[in-house]
Amino acid sequence: MSTFKKIVWKVLNLPDPKPKPSPQPVPSEPVPAPDGGAPAAVPAPRVPVGAQAWVAAGKRVQSDRTAAAGPLADVDPGQRASQPSKAAATGAAPWQVEDESSGTKALVKLGRGILWIVVGLAVVTGVRSWFWPDRAPAPPPVQVKAGPPAYPVQQAQAVAGRFAFGYLTWDETIPQTRADALARDMPAGTDTAQGWNGKGKQDVVTVVPGAVTELGESRSRVHVDVLVSVPGEPAKKGQSVPPAEQRWVGLEVPVIITSGRAVVTGAPGIVGVPKSGPALPAQQVKNSDAPMADQTKAVVSDFFTEYAKGEADGVMAPGAVIPPLPTGMTLSTVQSWTVDEGSGDKRTGTAVVVWKVGSAELEQSYRVDLARVVAASAQRWQVADVHGGTS
Repeated sequence: MSTFKKIVWKVLNLPDPKPKPSPQPVPSEPVPAPDGGAPAAVPAPRVPVGAQAWVAAGKRVQSDRTAAAGPLADVDPGQRASQPSKAAATGAAPWQVEDESSGTKALVKLGRGILWIVVGLAVVTGVRSWFWPDRAPAPPPVQVKAGPPAYPVQQAQAVAGRFAFGYLTWDETIPQTRADALARDMPAGTDTAQGWNGKGKQDVVTVVPGAVTELGESRSRVHVDVLVSVPGEPAKKGQSVPPAEQRWVGLEVPVIITSGRAVVTGAPGIVGVPKSGPALPAQQVKNSDAPMADQTKAVVSDFFTEYAKGEADGVMAPGAVIPPLPTGMTLSTVQSWTVDEGSGDKRTGTAVVVWKVGSAELEQSYRVDLARVVAASAQRWQVADVHGGTS
C-alpha cells in the first residue's frame, strides 16, 4: 500500500486491507472424568471469524473467571467440572449482541460517502494547482474614446493666404495669370474669374493669415490681412504719374477640408481692417528702486553702446549669451532706466533706448536682467539678459 493510501486509511479509521493470519488453534484442555478416572481431552472451541469474534472472546473471559474462582466446599469437583455454566453450555456470550439499525447504517454510509467526496475534490484540486496554477484575470482593455480630430488650422491658413494673394492680384494685360493662381486652391470646374471684369492692375505686397472660425462639417472662415499696392490714376497731359498707393485690406475666405486638403469653396469677401487695437486691461504699477537705478545706469548705458557694436562680452555677466544687433545701429541715448523693487543678487529693470538708423531715430523699450558679480574683494553689476518690449 502506498504512503498516501496509508495516511488516508489512518485518517478515516479504516481497517487494514491486508488479510490477517488465521488464528492458531487453541490446544484442548483436560477435563476430569466424573468417576475419578483419567481426564478426558475436550477439543478447544473453534475460533469464529467476523462478527462472532466478540462472542468467542466473551466465552474465553467467562472460562478464565470460572477457573480463577477455585473449588466450592459443597460441590464435588467432578460435578462442578461436569456441570458447566448455563452460558458455557448454551454457547452464549455473557452479554447480548444487538445489530445496528438500518437507519444508523445508512447514516454511516452517507457520512463516509460525503467524506470521500471531499477528500477526492481536495486531491484533484490540489494536484491541478501544481501544474495549472490559478492566474489573476487580465484587466479589461481600457476603452479610450477618441474625440473628433482637431481642425487643421495651419493648413486652412496657408491655403487662404495663398488664395488671397492670387485673388487680389490682377493685371488686365495678363488675365490668365490670375486664373491659374486661383485654380490651385479651388474645386475643379470653378469659375476662376471670380467676378473680375478683366480691367485694371493691382499688386499684393504681403499677406498675413489670421483667425480661423470653425463653422462645422469641416468648414471654416479664415481672415487674411493683405497689403495691396494700387497704381495712381493715369496722368494728364503735362503732369507726372502719381506714385502707387499701399493700403491694408481684409479678406475672409471660406475653406473646407476634404480628401485631406483645404479647398476654397467659393468667392471670398473684402472686409475692413481695424484702425486701432482694443484698450488694454488695467495693469498694476510696479514700484521702482531709485537708488539702484542711479547705481546701475552707467552699466546699462555701456552695455547698449557695446551691444550695437557687437562687443558686449566685456560688460555682460559670466555665462550670458546675447546675440549682437544688426549692423548700422548706434546708440543715441538711454532715455530712461528704472529698476523694479527687490533684493538679492539678481534684479530686473526697464530701459527706454533711442537708436540711430542712418538719419532716422527709433525709440525702443527693453527689459534688462542684472546680476551681481563678485571677484576677490570687488563686486559689480553686469547685464545677464535683455528682451525687447515691456510686459
